[in-house]
Amino acid sequence: MSILSVIFWLSVFIVCYSYIGYGVLLYLAIRVKRLLQGNPADKPAAFVPDVTFLVAAYNEEDFIGEKIKNSLAMDYPAGKIQFIFVTDGSTDNTNEIISQHPQVKLLYDPQRKGKMAAVNRAMGFVTTPFVVLSDANTLLNPAAVSLLMQRFADDKVGAVAGEKKVMSTTGGAEAQGEGMYWKYESLLKKWDAELYSVMGAAGELIAIRTSLYEHQQEDTILDDFMISFRINMKGYTVMYEPAAYAMETSSASLQEEYKRKVRISAGGFQSMGRLLPLLNPFRYPRITWQYISHRVLRWTLAPLSLLLALVSNILLILLGAGTIIYMITGLLQLLFYAAALTGYLLARKHIKAKYFYIPFYFVFMNVAVYIGCIRFFRKRQSAVWERAQRSIAVQ
Repeated sequence: MSILSVIFWLSVFIVCYSYIGYGVLLYLAIRVKRLLQGNPADKPAAFVPDVTFLVAAYNEEDFIGEKIKNSLAMDYPAGKIQFIFVTDGSTDNTNEIISQHPQVKLLYDPQRKGKMAAVNRAMGFVTTPFVVLSDANTLLNPAAVSLLMQRFADDKVGAVAGEKKVMSTTGGAEAQGEGMYWKYESLLKKWDAELYSVMGAAGELIAIRTSLYEHQQEDTILDDFMISFRINMKGYTVMYEPAAYAMETSSASLQEEYKRKVRISAGGFQSMGRLLPLLNPFRYPRITWQYISHRVLRWTLAPLSLLLALVSNILLILLGAGTIIYMITGLLQLLFYAAALTGYLLARKHIKAKYFYIPFYFVFMNVAVYIGCIRFFRKRQSAVWERAQRSIAVQ
């Protein structure tokens, strides 16, 4: 077998494993675990501790009133929940709107250092044993806090990730693609948590034990990712509670979704550099396989393998490698990328075409990884977040 053949088949394996094979193996692993240990309990034990609800906001005057109303309506005993909103750097009417609600403690510093710095500062004001972090542009279901807290009845649980629901309002590629991606991610989260632990919680809704919070560097791009994995590294699990969910609308346009994906990708490379110990299976035997399979491969070898599979396949055909299998795989790749290009062109014209959006969004995400990688290594990705433009306010 030639070097080109090895590169081609290895690349195909890495892509298939990263996006399909890991999910299959994960499911088989939890089936074995169920046979050995039985099915997990259907209902967590009742647990109603004191908790702080913490929101970091920046120039959210258009939505912050709705966020406060939603937060104060949480189905949780009033005497057991406190509310803190930190708005460092905001220059619009966000602070004035928050100040109209005496139940909410407002923290404000005129200097804007980014979300991580704001959360680090706000955590110094938390006096409860648990804290729920939620994004300012999301709405939660009323039972969200109660459901998250129930998971902490298990002393081994250090954090609990809620569900993120992307509300499709435009029907465009950014809505269809983001929505389908999160449905698949939610399934993997469920299986990850059942096997051992969620591989990175979404910042839209995460609850943590206050004592386990570790101040992150202020230039941290993916705050939610780093917070949850630091808790993993302390020997605690991150559980998943899909019944507690945060709703947000999809990105307003492909351009906005592109900016978001590039930022996440740049943050992924930063996070992997700061979480290098997790690559050591002797030090973290229960988490390394899940971490590499679910996260590391998607930000490193999988995007690279997509390109290598295409280039090596073309070269094998041009060099007359001979077997019909390379003609078939080449044709399949050509059809896939043609479908992705068609999805892109239809998206530009705002024509709904769900089945073309799937290959387009897949390619779209992986291109963002390349750009994010470049931005990270060229130090062009700031940790100071920009307000993502969403399609419409969540209803």
